Amino acid sequence: MVVMPSARETELLEAAYRYALTHGLADLSLRPLAAAIGSSTRVLLYLFGSKDGLVRALLARARADELALLADIGAGPEVVERLWEWLSMPAHRPLLTLWLEAYARSLVEPDGPWAGFARATVDDWLEVLASAQPEDVRGTAEGLAERTRTLALLRGALLDLLATGDGERVSAALG
Repeated sequence: MVVMPSARETELLEAAYRYALTHGLADLSLRPLAAAIGSSTRVLLYLFGSKDGLVRALLARARADELALLADIGAGPEVVERLWEWLSMPAHRPLLTLWLEAYARSLVEPDGPWAGFARATVDDWLEVLASAQPEDVRGTAEGLAERTRTLALLRGALLDLLATGDGERVSAALG
């Protein structure tokens, strides 16, 4: 049986998500978060069970944004260009910074609330990149290797862009 979140839980999760996009998750403390979103630590703990439960909910929320992006990208040979266009938009930097933080944390804290985030993200992106390949290439080892190279290139470019803000230079390198 799937339990649907209450309206209050959804409202607080969205507020906490907006907070996390601005402040990150690395030093998330419940008291400042609760004050910023008009709640209390007691309510957050009741709704999410623990700080780890809240972090898991925030990561699921971030992943929902990522999956929505990937669904909107579509299929075909222009997928990589459309992905980079979206990734390089300044308006998306907070989400991408949060994604990067969660990705890195899932590698160094694999048993915590971050568990599996990086792996799930890689799988999601490889699936989208498969849609850019011809049907006869998708199921081959060479197709997987090509998708992996493309993903590595996009991830590296994204890291560079987030570090430097130099979208023109990084986009030119991908061109």
